[in-house]
Amino acid sequence: MSSNEEISVAKSSRHPAEDGLRHRSIVSIEDAYTGRRRTINLEDLNDADRELAEKFGYKPVFRREFGYLSTFSFAVSISGLFATVTTTFSAPLYGGGAASAVWCWLISGAGCMCIALSVAELVSAYPTCGGLYYTISRLAPKAWVPSISWIDGWINLLGQIAGVASSEYGSAQILLAAVSMGSNFTYTPTTNHTVGVMAALTVFCGAVNSLSTYWMEKMTKFYVIFHVCVLVSCCIALLVRTKDKHDASYVFTHVEANSGWTPTGFSFLLGFLSVSWTMTDYDATAHITEEINEPEIKAPWAISMAMLFTYLAGFLFNIVLAYCMGDPANIESSPIEQPVAQIYYNSLGKSGGIAFTVFAFIILQFVCFTATQALARTFFAFSRDRLIPGSNIWTKVNRVSGTPLYAVWISVFWCIAINLIALGSYTAALGVFNVCAIALDWSYCIPIACKVIFGKFEPGPWHLGKFSTAINIWACVWTAFVSVIFVFPETVPVTPQNMNWAIVYLAGILAAAYIYWLISGRKFYTGPLIEAEVTGLEPAQEDMDERHRARAYDETHELPDEKEFFALERGRDPRDMRQ
Repeated sequence: MSSNEEISVAKSSRHPAEDGLRHRSIVSIEDAYTGRRRTINLEDLNDADRELAEKFGYKPVFRREFGYLSTFSFAVSISGLFATVTTTFSAPLYGGGAASAVWCWLISGAGCMCIALSVAELVSAYPTCGGLYYTISRLAPKAWVPSISWIDGWINLLGQIAGVASSEYGSAQILLAAVSMGSNFTYTPTTNHTVGVMAALTVFCGAVNSLSTYWMEKMTKFYVIFHVCVLVSCCIALLVRTKDKHDASYVFTHVEANSGWTPTGFSFLLGFLSVSWTMTDYDATAHITEEINEPEIKAPWAISMAMLFTYLAGFLFNIVLAYCMGDPANIESSPIEQPVAQIYYNSLGKSGGIAFTVFAFIILQFVCFTATQALARTFFAFSRDRLIPGSNIWTKVNRVSGTPLYAVWISVFWCIAINLIALGSYTAALGVFNVCAIALDWSYCIPIACKVIFGKFEPGPWHLGKFSTAINIWACVWTAFVSVIFVFPETVPVTPQNMNWAIVYLAGILAAAYIYWLISGRKFYTGPLIEAEVTGLEPAQEDMDERHRARAYDETHELPDEKEFFALERGRDPRDMRQ
């Protein structure tokens, strides 16, 4: 059932009591693909669904199961702090040593917090599962909305695909690292093994995301508790069990550049990469706002608090790792190619090393679960605006699970397809992974810049007040700065084997999106929906039997169209009209 719909709304008002009639708040919806009209009684909806239909022009199709804890847990899981630091700690360590790992996190994290706060402010004002892509329809001049939202949508979508693909690949690497530890390093993972495990894990992730929102919420709710317990226990275990810890002078001042870049200061800045890979995908929570109760409050709160937790806890975790890592050369040359997993092994022994490496794997799988959920909702949201080819397929919601299963499995397909590149060249696949943070951050900065430049923003209940513009500007400036670092190779001299191909892929994405727009997109794509048009409808009888209407929906999972709706008003069974 497609959700790209045009909507007209009749405002509710009461007639004098003696006539026994009243106007219902009725949303009349026309399916963009079939031309069939359906109706929704706004009085049957909760406040969030009513606003979605009346203010944003979209039909509610998801169940709102997420509350404060589960939404916060979802936002925390996107960063997967413990696991992502486990897989990315080598970047600052190789670029500038212990000092780079510590200070780059503190500096870069502040810039990332500005992006997160800016995103949260926009999500509060416009809580739809289109995320920041949708906000362009409210922030940019009307004539520019189609082209800007087209480019922004494609950048965001491909950035999310790259993000999930890289997370699944990293998850496979960590799992095989634990297997290697268990074999006393007699087993060495190969690229073929990693890709095979990745494919199996991605399919498993798709199966989990085929569950209903009810079960996804229950599962997500306890993630943050598990994550915090693992993080705290690991830090305590490392500090207690590591015999030869570095001193404070080494941790906070020792710079050791092994990247080959000169001057050393530039090599030091490569430490920003770990933070940007961890603190990213800020609007993932926005993509599930249509499954959150009171999304205009809970979603921005969750985004801001989750990123603050990641920022502060990540800073402390990096300090602990710097104290306990031992000789950098030893962990960088680890046979499992996972320096932090090697730290666990060296400090905690075989059992402890395997345990915390497996914990990192579990946490990274939770990252994949939530990121895939956000990606599937993105496919759904963009499709209902006709941004993506085959939109009428990706907007179909399964009547049993209440989730867009086709959108889930197209997400799985593309993540596996991208990772298959590693079979030919891991360097080429790594270039795609590097696109993730750049593409996502720029997809946020485009609407943030529109907010600052055009001044059309109407704040929601969660906003930054007088600091808003300053934070927005710094978010854009920081993104521009760190994007330059992202496109440089991590080592010199540059060879085909260590080249960073991210800039090539990013340029290709932009060029392809623009060419597609010129050839076809501008002919059918008009941008996200704005608002429902207010018109009048016939009054309805006060004593309508709502149970008939509920039964019709429960059995068919299709909202009655106008004729069927008014048949229900007269007490008739609408199924008779469908024969």
